[in-house]
Amino acid sequence: MEGATIITGLVILALIVSIPCGYIRQNYPKYSFMWFLLIHLPIPFIVLLRLKAGLSWHIIPLTLGGSVAGQIIGSAVSRRRKLNAKAP
Repeated sequence: MEGATIITGLVILALIVSIPCGYIRQNYPKYSFMWFLLIHLPIPFIVLLRLKAGLSWHIIPLTLGGSVAGQIIGSAVSRRRKLNAKAP
């Protein structure tokens, strides 16, 4: 049970760390250098957390999923804020 808690916490941290990057990424043209950098910026931090927690490479798909979900949430929030700012 303790391992499941650590894994869940790591996936949630991956999601939380990726939300600001997804939010900022939405402001750059697709496939630009900054767009690419903001997608990959949280990865070293997530890998460091996984290694410090002593988890094996089998957890990578879960943390990758959390990171992708964070990017999607961040970009959706950015788009929604832009739409609301344009509305009268």
